Amino acid sequence: MLAYVTLGSNDTDKAVAFYDEFMATLGAKRLFDNDRLYFYGTGPGAPMLAIGGPYDEQAATCGNGVMPALNAPDRETVDAAHAKALALGAVDDGAPGERVPGFYGAYFRDPDGHKICVCKLG
Repeated sequence: MLAYVTLGSNDTDKAVAFYDEFMATLGAKRLFDNDRLYFYGTGPGAPMLAIGGPYDEQAATCGNGVMPALNAPDRETVDAAHAKALALGAVDDGAPGERVPGFYGAYFRDPDGHKICVCKLG
């Protein structure tokens, strides 16, 4: 049901550099852009994450309670993605671990402060 989620950035060049490297740990890549938004995903028809400046050209802000969760194929990928994000300058917001039975996740804040979860369900 989800097509894509957009995260605003106040430094698109920095955000794109971060996500170009980070998304590769999840098997995703930049699929296309329109000089304002940069879309990442695993292929046509799959959910995407978009990064870019807000359409209204006002400052981007983090939504309180907004947290995209990115699916990983296994726990090892969750661990690797979290470590990669931190190596790229993200801030730890929850080390990898099982939160409830069947949900293994890790959390970080990207360069713009957006909270991101990487998880393995099941």
